Amino acid sequence: MATKFKMHMKEVARASVKHVRISPQKLRLVVDMIRGMQIEPALQVLQFSSNKGAAMALKLLKSAVANAKEKGGIDVDALWVSAIFVDAGRTMKRIMPRAQGRADQIHKRSSHMTVVVGEKA
Repeated sequence: MATKFKMHMKEVARASVKHVRISPQKLRLVVDMIRGMQIEPALQVLQFSSNKGAAMALKLLKSAVANAKEKGGIDVDALWVSAIFVDAGRTMKRIMPRAQGRADQIHKRSSHMTVVVGEKA
């Protein structure tokens, strides 16, 4: 999925989180808003968004920026979100009792999210 959106940027740092308890479909709606943006506007978009996934993406984006700072020699104001993608994680299956002795399966989905920040080449 990372190849779907390709920009000409030099990768500086990345951060990822696995087994986030939100469905990939809901999380992709959030990360699509900030893909290809500069860091400051992306942080503001996520900070003022009311989605549950926005808080998770905000924390991960801050982690990627901190990783870039730790490498040293990088101007944080020049960073861009070069790639951000969400993959499906493990699905927990639960049983919900229904009428007349039947049962339905409940799928509790999880996600893996990765952010790559870079500088314009």
